[in-house]
Amino acid sequence: MENKHIHLIGICGTAMASLAGMLQQLGHRVSGSDAAAYPPMSEQLAQLGIAIHEPYAERNLTPRPDLVVVGNAISRGNPELEYVLNERIPFTSMAALLHDEFLPGRESLVVAGTHGKTTTTSMLAWIYEVASRSQSELAPSFLIGGVAENFGTSFTVRARTAEGPNPFLLEGDEYDTAFFDKGPKFLHYFPDAAILTHVEFDHADIYPDLAAVKTAFKRLVNLIPRRGRVVAFDASLNVTECVDRAFCDVERYGLLPSSHWHIANLTHEGTTSRWDLNRKGVPFATLTLPMAGEHNAFNATAAAALAAGQGVPTEAIVEALGSFRSVKRRLEVRAEVAGVTIIDDFAHHPTAIRETLRALRTSYRGRRLVTILEPRSNTLRRNVFEDDLVDALALADLVVLAGVFKSESIPVTERLIPENVAAHLRARDIPAAVYSDADAIVDALTPQLKSGDVVAILSNGGFGNIYEKLPEAIARGNG
Repeated sequence: MENKHIHLIGICGTAMASLAGMLQQLGHRVSGSDAAAYPPMSEQLAQLGIAIHEPYAERNLTPRPDLVVVGNAISRGNPELEYVLNERIPFTSMAALLHDEFLPGRESLVVAGTHGKTTTTSMLAWIYEVASRSQSELAPSFLIGGVAENFGTSFTVRARTAEGPNPFLLEGDEYDTAFFDKGPKFLHYFPDAAILTHVEFDHADIYPDLAAVKTAFKRLVNLIPRRGRVVAFDASLNVTECVDRAFCDVERYGLLPSSHWHIANLTHEGTTSRWDLNRKGVPFATLTLPMAGEHNAFNATAAAALAAGQGVPTEAIVEALGSFRSVKRRLEVRAEVAGVTIIDDFAHHPTAIRETLRALRTSYRGRRLVTILEPRSNTLRRNVFEDDLVDALALADLVVLAGVFKSESIPVTERLIPENVAAHLRARDIPAAVYSDADAIVDALTPQLKSGDVVAILSNGGFGNIYEKLPEAIARGNG
């Protein structure tokens, strides 16, 4: 594609911001707009010199772009989308443009699953990056749904070479593609090999039930050629169902001794995990990961398994995982003020919340764990997950909930009621309260915090800048 002016509506989405950078890297002029810009993607776009126009407006499409990429959060009624349709400006989706312009001539490796795919893709990319120091043909291109701290970015595009696989590592999102394409994004990526981490009911706004979610993942598996592979978690009946009819080889990973990739002797010490990994019953490597949590050991094992099967040397896998630096907004320490540690995590589902809190319990043994939750994702805003949410939050010592984000957009009969969650927690003798927004939470919680507390802030959005407001309030109270 010759150099063009390409405008992205909804540019601050993790995948959209990454695509913006990739297009700029190819020499295109890139512009974009969004309703609200917040870190880390707003910071990445600023570093790239790509301006974010706020709010959505027709004037943002002047001068007229050659092509518009419509984000999947954009629906009819958006003023820019309406202008694009009226003026017949050519438009496409992120996933379709990625397939058409970036994937031809490359080995497509896709990490999919309802949990863990951002971290796993970041691990896989770092493994390939370390391996490329001695084997240049393994230098990866990648697109991740978050900023990988080893790279300081969420994307990289390498030039295609005549030799080598030209690997492109993709986080495969099961969410829908665009207002005109309601299928999952990952169906555009046609993987040569894939990872399937977990399959659970999620995205209740677009999937009616678990069966529909499983159908989406079965379709992804069905795209993998016979010569390919799928590396699949071994302790999920849903995952088993999704890979049962694969035409390619299936390699299971996890704690089951019978699995192709068996995790043995898993231990956690502070923020470090160690385990022995066996391949088909034979010792493969002893892995060390500077991250807590059983779920992260699973993520690392999946990345190691896929990389090894694609020919990446074992020593590169061991070195990469030992030096992995996580992803922005995944158990990220944002501040330590007056002895209080403040953690930011992109929690979007009760299972993710449970695993996050379990990991924090391991990392910060003996310390009071305070959890602040904003029900912001389309999953957490719905009451279908209320019981699971209560069970997950029960791992904390003190829970504070914000009001449901944009609650008016959820039908009353489907809407989560945070007060009910708090009441169920209090019935379990776990102190819990609800406040309307970030400012009210900061005002109420700050006087209750004491040295040694660990505060986990869980949200997949900006959450009223609470990440800055809370440490500032703690500092003032101890000044």
